[in-house]
Amino acid sequence: MSKPPPEKAPATPEELREQVEHTRTELGHTVEALAAKADVKARAGEKAAEVKEQAGAKATEVKEQAAAKATEVKEQAAAKATEVKEQAAAKADQFKAKAAEAVHQVQDRVPEPVRDKAAQARTKAADAVHQVQEKAPEPVREKAAQGARAARDHRTLLLAAAAGIAVVWLARRGSKA
Repeated sequence: MSKPPPEKAPATPEELREQVEHTRTELGHTVEALAAKADVKARAGEKAAEVKEQAGAKATEVKEQAAAKATEVKEQAAAKATEVKEQAAAKADQFKAKAAEAVHQVQDRVPEPVRDKAAQARTKAADAVHQVQEKAPEPVREKAAQGARAARDHRTLLLAAAAGIAVVWLARRGSKA
């Protein structure tokens, strides 16, 4: 069993005062801690402030993430648009090259007498245009000028169409012979 603690010498009045003072201080701290735990309103306010601070930090974090993602998506869209634009330009260049090649092939296949006739027809057409321009009223000339501008603007398309017509004409002519 346990032995009773050895008895101490009786405390002096000064030691007793120190013990009392020490006990009072400890008791004061204990009372303050208990009062703080019992003060629900203050604890709720502290908790609300803590939650508010956490929510603000999270909102800032989410806002920064959204801004970063928006910037990333914007950059990706710009890159994709540039890529598509370059691809479209490349396809247009390929089409123009193929159309020009087709025109040259058709021109090479056309016999010399046909080319001469075409040159004569061009000359006659130019003369006829000149005569019509001199005799035509102003509104008709304006419409003709618009048509000529449209033809110049779409020259490749017109040449490709003419080449196609010439190919069809040559094919029919060859099949009849």
